[in-house]
Formats: sequence, C-alpha cells, structure tokens
Amino acid sequence: MIRRRTALTVSAASALLLSAPLLTACGDAPRPGAAAVLDDGRITVSQLQSQVKAVREAQGNDPRAAQMVAGSGRLSQDTLIRMIQFRVIERAGKDNGISPSRREVQRARAAAEKQSGGGTALRALYLQQGIAPDGIDEAVRMDLTRNGLLRKLGTSKVNEVFTQTSKALHIKVNPRYGKWDNTQGTAVLAKEAWLRTSGGTPEQA
Repeated sequence: MIRRRTALTVSAASALLLSAPLLTACGDAPRPGAAAVLDDGRITVSQLQSQVKAVREAQGNDPRAAQMVAGSGRLSQDTLIRMIQFRVIERAGKDNGISPSRREVQRARAAAEKQSGGGTALRALYLQQGIAPDGIDEAVRMDLTRNGLLRKLGTSKVNEVFTQTSKALHIKVNPRYGKWDNTQGTAVLAKEAWLRTSGGTPEQA
C-alpha cells in the first residue's frame, strides 16, 4: 500500500501545501532563482517547475485528469517539500550506512507493481500523490532508505536523526513557499489567506 508522505517525521501531521509562488530575495531568503538552499546545494525554481510540469502533463493524460488537478492545486509546495525531504533522508541514510542500490530499487518497484496490480496501476497510485512516472524510482529509493533507517534505529531515533540532519543542512526556503520546520520536516506558511483571494485555483493565483 502506498501512502502519501508530506511530513518528514514518521508520525508528523500532513504538510501545508501551496501553489507556485513569485520570488523574493530579502532577509534570510535564498537568492533569486532558488526555491530552497541547503548546505549541499540548492533546488532551483527551474528544477521545481520541471517536476511540477511533469506531474501536470501526466495528470492531463489520465482519465481522471480534472479530479486529479482539483485535488493537487497546491502542487508546487508539495513537490518542493518532497525534494527537500529526499535530500534530508538521503543524507541521513548515508550517515548511517543506508544507501539502497539500483537493483534494490528495481526489486522493490517490481514488488510494488505486483501488489498494486501492474505498472499502470502503480503509476496511477503515485500520480495521485503528485509524483510523475519518471519520479517513481526516486520515491521508491526514498522509502527504502527511510525503512532501512527505521529497522536499524527505531522510530523514535529516526525522527531525532531526521531533525538533526535537517538542522545540519541549514535549509532555507523561499518565504513564498513557507518557512522550513526542522522538527516536522515540512514548509509551514506564516500566512496563507491572502494567497487565495483571486477567486481562481491556487495554481492560477
């Protein structure tokens, strides 16, 4: 069974999501062109937009396109959160000797396809989470890394490790996407209402 994960901690509540924002470059915000900056590099706006575009294109080819688009109106922040989380999980995994091989990823994906009823069904399940087909392997690797850490360290310790790793990466998110919370592993918005006053969907605002 595939479950949507928007919070980095194992038991954290669902993350707040937001549509594609304009950029600012004041205070502690990343420099223009960056959606987020981490000690090991940055996530550019173009990288984020590329992943969002891939999801929208895949949704457009799905029979439930309208329903999927309506249910993922805040896709941009959801995608950015996932991209940051993967950086954190990957670093935590490497620090603790957990780094799934390509073969392990392929085996896990094949098992998931069998369980879900085939490749088409699996792609549909991931698309419902806002993950395009070409991002499935990365998502599987993230889950393998997370599960490996859980087996090795236990739930309580894993949450602690994620928080420590998140802090060590000094994550800064463009303020229009929110402010990164190291404990929850998500971007939290200080204010949201004014972003939804146009009368359109968040992606149109």
